[in-house]
Amino acid sequence: MVKKHQEIQDYYGKELSETEDLKTNACCTLVPPPAHIRVIMKDIHEEVLAKYYGCGLTIPNELEGIKVLDLGSGSGRDCYIVSKLVGDKGKVIGVDMTDEQLAVANRHIDYHTKTFGYKSPNVEFVKGNIERLDELNLEEGSFDLIISNCVINLATDKLKVFKDAYALLKPGGEMYFSDIYCDRRVEEQLQNDPVLWGECLSGAMYWNDFLVAAKKAGFLDPRAVENKPVTVENPELGEKLGDHKFFSVTYRLFKLPNLESDCEDYGQAIAYKGTIEGKPNTYHLDDHHPFPKGKVMPVCGNTFMMLKDTRLAKHFDFYGTFDKHYGIFEGCGGAMPFSEEGSDAASCC
Repeated sequence: MVKKHQEIQDYYGKELSETEDLKTNACCTLVPPPAHIRVIMKDIHEEVLAKYYGCGLTIPNELEGIKVLDLGSGSGRDCYIVSKLVGDKGKVIGVDMTDEQLAVANRHIDYHTKTFGYKSPNVEFVKGNIERLDELNLEEGSFDLIISNCVINLATDKLKVFKDAYALLKPGGEMYFSDIYCDRRVEEQLQNDPVLWGECLSGAMYWNDFLVAAKKAGFLDPRAVENKPVTVENPELGEKLGDHKFFSVTYRLFKLPNLESDCEDYGQAIAYKGTIEGKPNTYHLDDHHPFPKGKVMPVCGNTFMMLKDTRLAKHFDFYGTFDKHYGIFEGCGGAMPFSEEGSDAASCC
């Protein structure tokens, strides 16, 4: 384990100098960020942007004034975007174990504080291993949101990461993160390849193992937000990987202890008010739950709680209780939570 951690630090601290040094597009965001994020990115320091190695958009809506933890914060790109969105009353903490990346992130704290017009910094960076969050003097139950961008695949004890994240979240808090997944379990020989591991491929979880681990940690109903197939254009690495298929997937996990293992029908419904910033017409809870403004829509008990018992509640009207059960809720199921089709990939941002 120690050897693996050192290899990761060397890969991201010494082997890679900037995004263009990556050998595959696994650690590359395959979809363009929304307009309000692109506006903020114009104010992010160019050195921070150049050393970004994420695979998705890990920044949900409704962040003003909340406390956020970024697991594997790297050069600080996502932390600084979020620091703008939470405002001067919010707080962002980034955790990373690579000295070179932390140096970049810390070097530009004052720059972003001034650029965003804050009197004092609302972001800080802590050196640490995301597999040992319980050793970092972080207060349990104190975070509204935990994000992570293409980092958990690099961990050797992924269940520990999810368990620690669950402990750090407030009730009703959320883990919203992007990572790489595989359509099968990656064999040990490939996991021992430092380049494949560093490129976020051979450490990817088999999607079904992830679902089991997330639920074991307490996140009882993982919701996929979006997914993209990952192509390995490097011929040498592609030959090693053979028929393995990889996907970049964004998940959201809520700390709601009363969630059920299946989607159950209690005759409940919700209506979106259209009040989430940037979402005036439709809000997507996940990749199969769009809520058009003003339309009363039936929902399962889990979806009802994900909206009513979280920071999203003020943007919805709620109808019904849990007094009567009507059986399984149709329409929330599915086998594999993502597919090879995805949508057209875009270049790294």
